Amino acid sequence: MRKTDKANESVVFFDVDDTLLDTSKFAETARRTAIETMVDNGLPLKKDIAYSTLKTVIKEKGSNYDKHFNVLTKALLGKEDPMLVALGMVTYHNVKFSLLRPFPKTIDTLIYLKSQGYKLGVISNGITIKQWEKLVRLNVYQFFDEVITSEEVGYAKPSKEIYEEALRRMKADPEKSVMIGNKFLEDALGAVEAGLSAILVNSNITNSERLRIKKENLDIKIVDNIGDINTIL
Repeated sequence: MRKTDKANESVVFFDVDDTLLDTSKFAETARRTAIETMVDNGLPLKKDIAYSTLKTVIKEKGSNYDKHFNVLTKALLGKEDPMLVALGMVTYHNVKFSLLRPFPKTIDTLIYLKSQGYKLGVISNGITIKQWEKLVRLNVYQFFDEVITSEEVGYAKPSKEIYEEALRRMKADPEKSVMIGNKFLEDALGAVEAGLSAILVNSNITNSERLRIKKENLDIKIVDNIGDINTIL
């Protein structure tokens, strides 16, 4: 991991989902609860089958699509059911927001990095307003100088272009910049190929990916949780 003599010459970029917060866990809980509410109010399927059908819709349409419940009711009933769609949406958002919180040590790590003079940014594959909403609800938005999303840039990680745009906006030198995320391809390898170093957190990295890091001497470090970052930076 490259380090500079002056931290205030360096930029630390963060991914959002499953890096700053456990998106996968709260999204699954919120969707299951929404489906249970819809079934209890007339959706004609057993809850497990309905949830499986919803997952299929999400896989086909993408997680950022905003009408999953509309598609679900139309597929099952032959037409959209506004009442069931509304129940699903309201339940999903209520549960999601009640569970939305950063991983332990996230705030401490952001405070530490700021205290050391690092500039902080976000690079996220996602819809701009949704990512900002998460940062605001987590009360961490004020730590970040720039939030760069695939929606506004037109390129998604691991493409070099999104990293290059982030570096341009932050007036950052890639050799003094680091990307922190949970995905080997999008966050770590994409960053390294754009000239940055990378830190993986909360990652399900495979043995073959670990071997690749070692074999190619990639500038990628792996830590167990976000609280360990201050041992590197």
